[in-house]
Amino acid sequence: MTAALEAVNLTVERSKQTVLLDVSFGVAPGEVYALLGGNGAGKSTALLSFLGLLTPKSGSARVQGRSVTDDLTAARRVTAYLPEAATLYEHLSAHENLAYFLSLAKAAADRAAVDRALDRVGLQPEARDKRLGSYSKGMRQKVAIALALLRDTPILLLDEPTSGLDPVAIDEFNTLVRSLADDDRAILMVTHDVYGACQVADRIGLLRKGELVGGFERPAEGRIDTEAVHAAFAGRTVA
Repeated sequence: MTAALEAVNLTVERSKQTVLLDVSFGVAPGEVYALLGGNGAGKSTALLSFLGLLTPKSGSARVQGRSVTDDLTAARRVTAYLPEAATLYEHLSAHENLAYFLSLAKAAADRAAVDRALDRVGLQPEARDKRLGSYSKGMRQKVAIALALLRDTPILLLDEPTSGLDPVAIDEFNTLVRSLADDDRAILMVTHDVYGACQVADRIGLLRKGELVGGFERPAEGRIDTEAVHAAFAGRTVA
């Protein structure tokens, strides 16, 4: 299957330091790929390369087969990005935030479509007209994911999406991400959460000091082995 996202021998420098070195991986439609690593491993650098916010020193970041640097507008048209802390307006409700950001993206949606998206992400109806200043982080993440659903992009980029969430919210979020992949979306998630990556990902790439040092794949039955990934993450073994 053709990759929706692909890093091809991707090397990126920041402040004259090599942050990614010759990294290659692909993410197919319907797949969740977790790029796992500690702080400073280069995870967010990889993600920012797919957004066209960093220019590779060599190699390429590709979206639907085309280099992002060759056609940035086309790449962003098919990609939705969820940062670690979603930038939403505190004084607006969920409905108002979604209406505003959809208008910026020139993607109209009526109230019924917005509510269907909010149903999908599990935001309770009684919360939807309250100001986001009263929301938990998990509730904000749901609004941000609803925005991605309403834009109907085939590719999602998730930057530490479960950071700061409680265990129940993490499980809910991972279930949602899995359902989005089942809708044939390609999802790249960068994270340091070993358990969450094993819970939701089809494949995991282990990133250490800018290099891919291991890979794991979900078996036909069950999930990726958390203990094996944790051992590799901690440096006790290399996958």
